[in-house]
Amino acid sequence: MKPAKKLRQLLDQPSILAAPAVYDCIGSKLAQKAEFSFIFTSGFGMSASLLGLPDLGFLTATEMLNQVRNIIKSVDIPVICDIDTGYGNVLNVQRTVEDIVSFGAAGIILEDQECPKKCGHFEGKKVIETEEMVKKIKAAVKTRNNSDLVIIGRTDARAIYGLEEALYRGKKYQEAGADIIFIEAPQTREELEKISNYFPDVPLLANIIEGGKTPCFSLEELEKIGFKMVAYALSGLLSSTNSMFSCFQQLQEQGRTNMTNNSFQFDEFKDLIEVNKYN
Repeated sequence: MKPAKKLRQLLDQPSILAAPAVYDCIGSKLAQKAEFSFIFTSGFGMSASLLGLPDLGFLTATEMLNQVRNIIKSVDIPVICDIDTGYGNVLNVQRTVEDIVSFGAAGIILEDQECPKKCGHFEGKKVIETEEMVKKIKAAVKTRNNSDLVIIGRTDARAIYGLEEALYRGKKYQEAGADIIFIEAPQTREELEKISNYFPDVPLLANIIEGGKTPCFSLEELEKIGFKMVAYALSGLLSSTNSMFSCFQQLQEQGRTNMTNNSFQFDEFKDLIEVNKYN
């Protein structure tokens, strides 16, 4: 079964869906090993890991597409790809979606920020006109053809114009053909509840960033509020950064490393990347 169809079957199930966002193939393989049924990709994580730069629009379409293609090939579970703004206008969205579909992606997240975009939890964002984003979503819907690609329409208008404008845009994006609506960075439980009440007939995505603007409610709470899908955008990036720095700091200070039983061992890592299979 194609990944996009698998993802649509997951969406038909009654329970809430949650997954981490990954930025490389090791993260994708670890998520699969942890038995997640799907994953997201993280533009923030790719910009940081590939370029050493913040999520401020530095990552090009080519860099993102190359990394996404490798991630999709490395796992057997559906991958939802963060394609930022589509990297330009309606024509650029068409080109990006064509490539994403050819890689075997299960879904995309397409946002309404101006180029160059910023992380959804940074200050100083700007958004394009509603109608321009509607055209982008329609272009993505048309370009996916019969691939079953799941399209997540994201708006960052909450930070700029307030929640009411974000709700209005979300409804327009739903009408344009988005399968899931993503209102980025609501700041309170009341705002989350208002979003849920405003969209009773379409799945909703919540984005949880530890230390970000949206409260880190449990999956149980988010499900009660009415959300269908949750992305943990930076959990893997932050935890791996912490572990790596601790290891390097110990090596610098003590002249040795202490890879305890809580760490991945060499044989376990060889299994993760399937050394025996290729031997």
